Amino acid sequence: MPQRSVVAAGASLLVASLALSACGTRGGDGGTETGGGSSENKVAKIGVIAPLSGDLAALGKGIEHSVDLAIKQANESKAIPGWTLELAAEDDQATPDVGKNAATKLASDKDVIGVVGTLNSSVAQSVQPVLAAANITQVSPANTNPALTQGADFATAPKRTYPTYFRTCTTDSIQGPFAARYLFEKAGIKEIATVHDKKTYGQGLVDAFTAEYEKLGGKVVAAETINPDDDKYDAVISKIKPSNPKAVYYGGEFPQAGPFSQQMKAAGLNVPLMGGDGIFSGEYVKLAGATADGDLSTSVGAPTDTLESAKSFVDAYNAGGYAEPYEAYGAYAYDAANAIINALKTSLKDADSAEAARQATVQAMSSVSFDGVTGKVAFDEYGDTTSRVLTVYGVKGGKWEAVSTEEFK
Repeated sequence: MPQRSVVAAGASLLVASLALSACGTRGGDGGTETGGGSSENKVAKIGVIAPLSGDLAALGKGIEHSVDLAIKQANESKAIPGWTLELAAEDDQATPDVGKNAATKLASDKDVIGVVGTLNSSVAQSVQPVLAAANITQVSPANTNPALTQGADFATAPKRTYPTYFRTCTTDSIQGPFAARYLFEKAGIKEIATVHDKKTYGQGLVDAFTAEYEKLGGKVVAAETINPDDDKYDAVISKIKPSNPKAVYYGGEFPQAGPFSQQMKAAGLNVPLMGGDGIFSGEYVKLAGATADGDLSTSVGAPTDTLESAKSFVDAYNAGGYAEPYEAYGAYAYDAANAIINALKTSLKDADSAEAARQATVQAMSSVSFDGVTGKVAFDEYGDTTSRVLTVYGVKGGKWEAVSTEEFK
C-alpha cells in the first residue's frame, strides 16, 4: 500500500544485481516486461494475476512491478543459463470470474511456468484449480485465507488441496489472533464491535480475530456486516453505536474501511478502527481523513525502515522508474517471484521447454529456501510460509507508524 512499510530480512538472492537499475518501459496490461537476454535463449514466462485496474489497482501494480524487477535481475545476472524470463501480467479486476479467465489464458500459454498472485482470497479460489490442472506453480504474496492451503476443515483436519499453490504471506489464522492479543492484552480493550464485508478475506479475518478475542476474555458487543459496493454506512453504525464498543475491528480492504472509519467518527462513535493488512495503505488514511489518527492495522513481517537488508530492494525498485510504489505486497511479490526463480534453477536446467518443466517446478518448490526481502522464504507441508512475524501499525499525524513487531507463537 502507498508509503507502506514492507518487511525485509536479508536479500541474499541476486544481491549482486540489486544495485542495478531496473529501467525499462512497461508493456500494457497482459504484456511482457523483460530484462536482457540472448535471442538464442529459450523463454519461460512468470505470470501475474492481480487487480491492475479499479479500486485495488494500487496494490496490484505494486505486485506487478515487483515481479518485473525480480525477472529483470534474474536475466541480468543470467540466473538460469540458456533461458530468458518474461513477465505475463493479467488484470483480474479483483473479481473471481475475471481471475479465472486470466488463469485460463496463462495456462494455455506453453511458455508460462509459474504465476505470482492473486491479491484477493476470493479470486484465488477461482484461480487455484485452473493453474493446478495445468501443473503451474502459483505463489501468492497476499492471500491470507487458511482454507486456500489447508482446506475447508483447516481448523480441525487440515489437508492440502492444491500442491501447486504456495504463499509468502502469513494467514488469517495468525493475523486475526495477533490483532486480538494486541487489543486485549496491550491496548486493554475488553469490549469491541466487529464488521466485515462478507468477502472471503474479510469474513475469515473477523472469524479468526473473534475466536481468539473471546478466548482471551474479551466481549464482542456487536457483530455486523456491510456490502462491498456500499459507500454509506449509517445503518450499520447506528446499530453498533448503542453497544458502546471501545474499538471496531474491521475485516475488509481500504476502499470501504477508510470511509467507514470517517463516517463512524462523524456519527459520534469516536473509537479506533482496527483492520488487517487489507487496510494498511496510505490510501486508507486519505479516505478516513483527519480523524484517522489512532486507527490501527496489522500486517505481516517487520517494517522495512527498521531493517537494513530492505534497502537494496527499495533502492532497486526506486531506480526502476516504476509509475506506482511497491505498496503493501511488493516485497512479498518480489520474494514470490524469486521463489519461483529458485525452483526454475533446478527444473529448467535440462528442460526442452517451459511447459515440459511445469511439474518439475512444482516439485522443486518444496525445497526452496533463501533469505529474501521479507525474511526467510521457505514453505511448510501445506505451502504456507514458515515466517510468523507480524507488526501492528497506528495512524499518527496522517501516516502509518509501526507500533509493535513480534513473532506470533
